Amino acid sequence: MSRKKEVNKLILKISFYAIVLYLSVIVYCHLQYPELRWNWENISTDKILFPSTFIWGTATAAHQVEGNCVNNWSEFEKGSKDDGQPNIKDNQQSGIASDHWNRYPEDIKLIKELGVSHYRFSVEWSKIQPAQDTFNQDALDHYSRMIDMLLENDITPVLTLHHFTHPLWFDKLGAFEKEENISIFISFCEKVFHEYSHKVEYWCTINEPAVVATQGYFSGMFPPGKKDSQLSAEVLKNLLDAHVQVYHSLKKMENGPKVKIGLVKNINQFEPWRRWHILDWIISKAVNHFFNGSAIDYLRTGIFKIRIPGLAWIYHENPNATNSMDYFGLNYYSHNHLKFQLSLKEPFTMEFRDEDTMTDMPYTIYGEGLYRAIESVSALDVPIMITENGIADAEDSRRELYIKRYLYAVSKAIKDGYDVIGYFYWSLMDNFEWAFGYDMKFGLFSVDFETQERSLRNGSKAYIQIVKNEN
Repeated sequence: MSRKKEVNKLILKISFYAIVLYLSVIVYCHLQYPELRWNWENISTDKILFPSTFIWGTATAAHQVEGNCVNNWSEFEKGSKDDGQPNIKDNQQSGIASDHWNRYPEDIKLIKELGVSHYRFSVEWSKIQPAQDTFNQDALDHYSRMIDMLLENDITPVLTLHHFTHPLWFDKLGAFEKEENISIFISFCEKVFHEYSHKVEYWCTINEPAVVATQGYFSGMFPPGKKDSQLSAEVLKNLLDAHVQVYHSLKKMENGPKVKIGLVKNINQFEPWRRWHILDWIISKAVNHFFNGSAIDYLRTGIFKIRIPGLAWIYHENPNATNSMDYFGLNYYSHNHLKFQLSLKEPFTMEFRDEDTMTDMPYTIYGEGLYRAIESVSALDVPIMITENGIADAEDSRRELYIKRYLYAVSKAIKDGYDVIGYFYWSLMDNFEWAFGYDMKFGLFSVDFETQERSLRNGSKAYIQIVKNEN
């Protein structure tokens, strides 16, 4: 009988210490990783101050606006998932898109109308290099004319070398799944840099490598539509290495020391849905490290490390990574709450709080998150450029609120000492929004895709007014 009592006492003792440990971990996480919330009712977003040197801009990407692209995305748009559902919502295809290829003179006038000084755009690799041994001079000349027109209108071009798309021939070689293909991308970047470096000051190497890796190789929402978490980690490593190698290669070229080159990285905080639930904390920390922390750590220390048992395990060192940016391009939209579920295939679900204001995309308006993102990437100790931030809002009922709250967050960050040098609203006009097709309306200007007519949205006037007040 006494033996049984001793066992029961031991069980109670172990249970007590387990509960104390659990509560201690939860309390530590609560204090160490707060979910910042401001009382917006007590904040005035009508008086937002920025330095006189602050860069104001807007942005697009070639495949989304130019039209008639033949690349990995145009091919993906024709396909379907394993369950028979189309890769793109309602089987939509990019097609002629916003016809920016032909209408860029008209669109430059729209940029002037906004009052901004900079325009971020990408060049379409598949148009410039339609075959591995062929560069299309007509395409290179096209972008040269567009850059010249921007400069003639006192608009500074900001050129992105890779924004989600690449040629089909590169895809067939394995694209960024294979480390040896990085040299091919470098050659393309060197060609473009040779053409435009004498008149383009700001360069972005790769747009959102973590999105390419996770959406293309983990969720399967992007091409090539694979679901392989280990391959996803390897692709992310190769994309980050590609950035580093491109940066150092371009810096050695003529005009290299004069220009500013950066990586564009999306930050999206992943929060525990139930802040008292240890498994929600574990899954959110793991996803945060994969999507955000691994890249930031790599650029800060030269070590790329992802160690998630059962999902991805990778270690890589590159000492050149710690000196591979003149600025950091920060893309930020929102955060997500993750709820753990017992499934290797889908280990979590995304949940939304009733009190939050949703955008048309599956995330909320969360201006505080931009402040947090600025705070986190400031560890890299380089100037920060907000290279994308915007809202999908077909009704145009939340755009003004979004713009004012997020720009308040930027102004507060600057006031608090963070080195934020510019802001680019996404996007100039409605476009083909990847897997969501044409349903998501991010544009400051709406586009009637039947007539290609552009119209300024009423909610966009808030951005124009803020820019005007600061100039």
